[in-house]
Formats: sequence, C-alpha cells, structure tokens
Amino acid sequence: MQLSFVIPVYNEAENVAGLHKEIVDVCKQHNYEYEIIFIDDCSSDDTSKLIKQLNPVVLVQLRRNFGQTAAMDAGIKQAKYPYIITMDGDRQNDPVDIPKLIEHLEANNLDIVSGWRKDRKDSFMKNFVSRGANLLRKLFINDGIHDSGCSLKIYRKDCFETVNLYGEMHRYIPAILKIKGYKLGEVVVNHRAREAGVTKYNWTRTVKGFIDLISVWFWNKFAARPLHLLGGMGFILMILAFVSGVITIFSYFSGEQMSDTAWPVLTAFLALGGLQLFVSGLLADVMVKNYFETTKDTSYSISEVYDNSPKSKVPEMA
Repeated sequence: MQLSFVIPVYNEAENVAGLHKEIVDVCKQHNYEYEIIFIDDCSSDDTSKLIKQLNPVVLVQLRRNFGQTAAMDAGIKQAKYPYIITMDGDRQNDPVDIPKLIEHLEANNLDIVSGWRKDRKDSFMKNFVSRGANLLRKLFINDGIHDSGCSLKIYRKDCFETVNLYGEMHRYIPAILKIKGYKLGEVVVNHRAREAGVTKYNWTRTVKGFIDLISVWFWNKFAARPLHLLGGMGFILMILAFVSGVITIFSYFSGEQMSDTAWPVLTAFLALGGLQLFVSGLLADVMVKNYFETTKDTSYSISEVYDNSPKSKVPEMA
C-alpha cells in the first residue's frame, strides 16, 4: 500500500511534529510505503522551520497565504503515490483511523472514503455552523456524505486527473467527484479536541463556502448545458413579454391611455430581459464547449475499458 499524506498547515508549529510522529508510527505498524507532504500556507510562526527538521518529509512552501483549498490542491499535485490521504494539521484528525479508511475503500471498491466525525470535539458555535452548512449542502447537492467538512479522507489519485480546487472547494470534493461518477463511501472516525494552536475558521470562510456551494450546485446541474438554465429563463420571460404585449395592444385599442399604465414598460422589460438571458445562455454554452475542448476535463468519466477483440496484424514488409 503506497500512500501520499497531504496536510495543509498554517501557524501549526505546536502540532506538526506530533502529527508527523503519529503518521509514521501508523505507517510502520502496517508496513505502508508512504510520503508525508506538508503544505505551509505562508505561516508567520516557525511551522516551516520545524517541518524541515522532520524525516521523512516533503515541504511545499506557498509564497503567500492562499487558503486551505489552494494548499490542498498544491499538495495533491505534488503527491506521487496512487492513494492520497488528506488531513488537517491541527491533530484533531486521528491517524489511527487510516487503516479503517483503506480497508473500507478496498473492500467496497470505492474511489473515495470520507471520515465522519460523528462525535465532534468542537465548540458549540462551530458545531452549530457546521450542522447548518451540512443541511444546506444536503439540500443543494446531496453527495450522500454526513460530514463532508472532515478533512480526513482517502482518494485514489486518478480522481484528481481533471479536478482543480479553488475558493473553499476542499469541503465539496466528494460532491465534485460524485458529479464525475466516482464512488463514495464514509466511515465513522475519531475526532479529538484541539490541544494547541488556534482555530483558523471564521465567518468569512463560512460565507465563501456557501458561495462555492452554489457554484458546485450550478456545475452539477448545468455544467454541460448552461443554455438549458439561462435559455429556459429567457424563454419564459419572452412568453410573459408576449402576454404583456397582447394586454398592451388590447388596452390601446380599448381607448386606454398608455401613459396611465405600466404595461408597455413591462412588455419592453420582459422582452429585453428574456432576449438577454437567452443570448447569455448561448454565449455560456459556447464557453463551456471551449472549456471542455481546451482542458483535460470532460463532462463524463470512464471507470474501465475492456477489449478482448483480436488485434489486427501489421503486414510484414517483403
């Protein structure tokens, strides 16, 4: 079993050495081949200095503070082994759960297994916000995961061949992969109270996370067909404009003063709005097609290609 550990850290000088030791102990106990990748998101303390004293270790140093999602994306791209395990750097995730994640992944032929912090050791407010976020996520995208915000996960590396992370997308990776057809699972894991350092979560991350949730929902529904959304809305507005126009014409021939009614303005507004949405849908459709043609991403994913047909022989040269 070859594992790449991807651990974003920011001002976690008091935690990196202890977390590294716990990971090494688990890997040696189970005879895993492994690499431990710390991504320092431009810490202002001695995090990087202490990481460089560890062995074995890979340190990815970001030039400035880009956020947890960017750090995780950088670490995933650095990983060389076929299984990627992501964790938080605050030691609230327990490395002892790693064999459990691996076993569940292999036993059920899954592509990703997410940890479920069923008994969380966080403050009341953090738990409250997290539960609200999980409810919204279930309403919008319903990825089948109880605790998508848990960073302790295992992935097959090929899940990320066409996935780039940005914003606060790291908590929606299961949803993004499910959209692409990958198989998800979840196991209950241990969650520990933070014993050192300061939490980095605040209300701005919650707002950014909600905005990214809308983005994932839109991508799920209309990534390959934005014209269905924008064009559909434009078509509805144009139908309403037609109805409003009929009423306007009827009112005019009935002798009603057009300056005394809002029907002409409403008709023009609906017609122009509908036309604008429809044209926007066409432009978005062109942009999406251009995106899929110029990147490695596709609107589908292939799990296996089986070919037992006889291979054609190349004729020998005379």
